[in-house]
Order: sequence, then structure tokens, then C-alpha cells
Amino acid sequence: MDKFRMMFQFLQSNQESFMNGICGIMALASAQMYSAFEFSCPCMPEYNYNYGIGLLILPPIWFFLLGFVLNNNVSVLAEEWKRPTGKRRKDPTILRYMFCSITQRSLIAPAVWVSVTLMDGKSFLCAFSINLDIDRFGNYSLVKGMSETEKIRLLARIPCKDLFENQEIRVAASRYIKCISQACGWMFLLMMTFTAFLIRAIRPCFTQAAFLKTKYWSHYIDIERKMFDDTCKEHAKSFAKVCIQQYFENISGEMHSYHRHHSSRGGSDDEDDDKKKSDEEKLLGIRAQDDMNKVLWNWHTCKPALALRKDNTDETNGKLNGKANGAANGFLNGHTHEETKKEWAVYYSKV
Repeated sequence: MDKFRMMFQFLQSNQESFMNGICGIMALASAQMYSAFEFSCPCMPEYNYNYGIGLLILPPIWFFLLGFVLNNNVSVLAEEWKRPTGKRRKDPTILRYMFCSITQRSLIAPAVWVSVTLMDGKSFLCAFSINLDIDRFGNYSLVKGMSETEKIRLLARIPCKDLFENQEIRVAASRYIKCISQACGWMFLLMMTFTAFLIRAIRPCFTQAAFLKTKYWSHYIDIERKMFDDTCKEHAKSFAKVCIQQYFENISGEMHSYHRHHSSRGGSDDEDDDKKKSDEEKLLGIRAQDDMNKVLWNWHTCKPALALRKDNTDETNGKLNGKANGAANGFLNGHTHEETKKEWAVYYSKV
């Protein structure tokens, strides 16, 4: 159990690696699902096209939405988009960067599904078999004397091996459509690869500074949310612990005071006091439910500005920044600082 907990904490701390792993698993799952999927073309002119194109489009849409559902940054993006401005303005470039990052990862599994489907060619054959010119594949007598409706019904049976009588024409037509489907698959892969190359190679050449800025602040928003959640968990844990301790102390106050009066304090009592102090420190001065609700509400409605203030201790200890640091250490603009020396007088008595 501890190993799973450590693994989960590692994946949470490495959010980008975790999401890349999820995208890879989804891509493998899409390919495995297609191989396990039993393709059954209806072989009817009214439904062939809808079934073939639906198999090519609907599962990628599902995988795309599933990628958004499994990505934790979607909630971060939604919170950042809908939060009140308060003291911290919202940067549209950061929101756009986060959305593009989520979208790119969510497109991996759909792209794999479309590629595998086009390379296999069954959905393409089912969708476009009625558009074939059967005269190209020989044996014109097969469709001689047939009406247009009968011819369409005959062409719709090409994907079904058991329903089409002339196997030579069926094999030739199937190979012809699968060849076109595989060509479309390779064109799709080439287009996706070239697009990814353009995004990776060209974007940093023009907007490197803006890219670094948006990447930094998007990471900051994610890390800030995680640290705020961790702080709230620690506070809730300490709050519950102190509340329970005070409850039991109030219930058994007389017995507790009696035992403390008749027993000597030892090392265990010192350890308990240290633990109580640590729990009190983790409360951060917030000891009431209304105060905690107010803190959470203020965090949502008015997040603090991204401008850190200096501690008072730095100002009292010489303002250890910039020139003040040099003055405190005796160096200012390359010159040493002359320190005032105190004179001491020592008197010895011969008595």
C-alpha cells in the first residue's frame, strides 16, 4: 500500500510526465480497442455510409473528450478562467497556452484511432462501396439489365463476403478501396507529423520570450493550486486534531486535572507539548469555522497580487538586498566601510 502511495505522490509531483503517460496509454488503448472491435458492415445502401463514417469519426471524438476528462489541468484552466479578477489580473495568453497544451495531449489517441482505421480500410470500404464503377473490374454482364437501385444494392454487398456472389469482383473492389484508404492514412500521418514539426520548430523562433513567460506562469498556477490544497489539508488535519483533543479535555477535565496533580511530568509530557505546539503552529492563527470560511472565500474572490513583500526582519537587520547588503557587510560601491571601534579601559588592583 505504501508503494502505491509513493507512486501516486511521484506521479502527482511530475504532472507533465504523468499526463504524457496517460496519453500514451490512451493511444495504445485506442489501437487495442480497434483490433478487438468486431467490424460488421450492414451492407445496406441506407446505412453503409453512416456506419463507415461514424466508425471513423465518433470514437476519436470520444477519445478526445476522454483526454480532457483525465487531464487535471482542465479544472485549473476552468478555475482560472471563471475566477474574479480581484488583485490579480487574468492573462489570456496563459489561458490560451494551457488550453493548447491540454488539446495537444488529447489529440494523440484520436489521431492513432483515425490512422489505424484508415490503414485497415474496412470502414472506408463500407462507406464508399456504393460509389464504385463496377465496370472497371471486369464481368460487365453481372450488372447488365439491372436498374440503378438494384445496382446500388449489389455494390452495398461488396464489404460482406457471404452476401456477394462474384468473389473476384469483390476482392478487386476491396483492394481498390483499401488502397485509397491507406493512401489517405499516410497523408493524414504526414499532415499530423508536419504540423507537430511546425509547432515545435517554428514557434520558439518567433515568440520565445512570450512562450517562456506563458509557460512559467501556467506552471506557477498549477503549483500554487497544489500547494494551497496541501496547506488546506495540513490545516484541516491539525484543526481536527486540536478540536478532538480539546473535546476530550473538556469532557474529562476533572479526571485530567486530578492525574496531572498526582503525577510528575516526564519526557513523554514534553513530547506531547511539542506536538501540541506544532499543531498550533499549523493552524496559522485560524481557529474558527467562520474565519476559515472567510479565508477560503477571499482566496476565491480576491487572490493576492503577484508582488512579494519583504520581511520586516530584513529591514531591521540591515536590509540585506542591493546596496544595503553591501553596507551591512562593509562594502559599498567598492569601498570598505569604516567601523567605529570601542575603547576599553582595564584597571588592575594590587590588593
